[in-house]
Amino acid sequence: MKRFVPALRHLALSGLAVMTVSALIPTAFAQQVDNPAFPGGNTSWPNADGRNVFTHYSANMTFEKRLDFKLGEALFQRLWVTAPTRTKTADGLGPLFNSRACNGCHIRNGRGHPVDVNNPEEGATSMLLRLSIPPQTAGQLRDHLDGEIAAIPEPVYGGQFQDFSVPGIHAEGRVKVTYQNINIDLAGGETVTLQQPDYQMTDLAYGPLHPDVMVSPRLAPPMIGLGLLEAIPDELLLARADPQDADGDGISGRVNHVWDIAKGQLAIGRFGWKAGMPSLDQQNQNAFQFDVGLSTPLYPDGSGDCTSAQTACLNAPNGNDPEFENLEAHSQVTDLVLYYTRNLAPPVRTNADDADVVAGQKIFDSIGCASCHTPRYQLPERRDMTEQSGQVIWPYSDLLLHDMGEGLADHRPEAQASGREWRTPPLWGLGLAKQIDPRAGFLHDGRARTILEAVLWHGGEAEPARHSVTMLPPSERRKLLAFLKSL
Repeated sequence: MKRFVPALRHLALSGLAVMTVSALIPTAFAQQVDNPAFPGGNTSWPNADGRNVFTHYSANMTFEKRLDFKLGEALFQRLWVTAPTRTKTADGLGPLFNSRACNGCHIRNGRGHPVDVNNPEEGATSMLLRLSIPPQTAGQLRDHLDGEIAAIPEPVYGGQFQDFSVPGIHAEGRVKVTYQNINIDLAGGETVTLQQPDYQMTDLAYGPLHPDVMVSPRLAPPMIGLGLLEAIPDELLLARADPQDADGDGISGRVNHVWDIAKGQLAIGRFGWKAGMPSLDQQNQNAFQFDVGLSTPLYPDGSGDCTSAQTACLNAPNGNDPEFENLEAHSQVTDLVLYYTRNLAPPVRTNADDADVVAGQKIFDSIGCASCHTPRYQLPERRDMTEQSGQVIWPYSDLLLHDMGEGLADHRPEAQASGREWRTPPLWGLGLAKQIDPRAGFLHDGRARTILEAVLWHGGEAEPARHSVTMLPPSERRKLLAFLKSL
């Protein structure tokens, strides 16, 4: 393991994603920032220009820690290769996978994009399909109810559909999507066309899917501010929860309780589209295992998501190496990636004081959007998370599960989340999505091409707010959208 760090340092200090340090240093903040124009508090990056706006480190990071950030970035961008190779620190890809690198899905750390209907052979390059079935045995039912299993994997294709594979192994198939148009009339004469997606898995290499398979498409989410979300205390999330709608406002957000592998117990989920992960480290390692096919300290299986029905996949060589904890992405890798993903800074909002933006925020509050999209948190002091410690942040999320109606339902439970529930996604950086990648989509599967389309898909608990948006005069609706695009 000793030779791994020098190799990484050489990689980070080479031409790979490294600029001159002086070009990266922002002006330090003298005091704690409590201003919605600085969504990440003192971590907020001061320059919101360009396609790389989500790639900067926390603005309050010390000079000494920036190398760790760049090392983590190098690993986040690493293209993993098939085992065995002479480059032991970079092999172990697959055998089944969705991407060869973390940033293959999280393009410039922004939102993913849906499958291209005009180029299906490209594959689901920045989204994936989660698979599961209802519990089939008393033991599966018990483990699911106890929380140790969030979902029962499909018996042949596993917990995730992988449409790429290493040489000699068949990929599981192809992902195809078609859309049905739905027209929505708005006050003032405007009509918006929504796209209702239908997903199919074709060219199945390992036989038919289970007849009761449940499928959930998932778009790669933006990566900014994740450490700040992790630093929100559980007590604040629980204080926002109202599972029985005791106050009668029609909003019944609740926490998802999920299995924390490192602690061996249930914990509050806060990451993922259904709040299915309790920590950023587990979220990262789960992605290494299922998206890239790499073993990690929490997921040590060198075969990734291969199932017992995929014998060639199970018998393929892997990169587990005794020199590196008998893993492919060992603890030094996962620790550096954790530091990197914790410290991707939300950018400063450049037009937060614009008159239309301020008016749009008032509309956002008045029609009830802030009931789920909680604007502000005061974070506690954290000695273990220096950059996030004590910050005042503006993520616009309660991180709770909400019933979003039948239109967005995937009908696939995950831990305690139902098939109609989704975690409130943070809104910081929302208006920069298309700047980073013009193909970026909104909502959990990218069906919404615009922010307005995403709003109009809201149902369930958000139906009253959605209806209010449809009834706004066009000038007021433009102000609301101006506010959302300013985030």
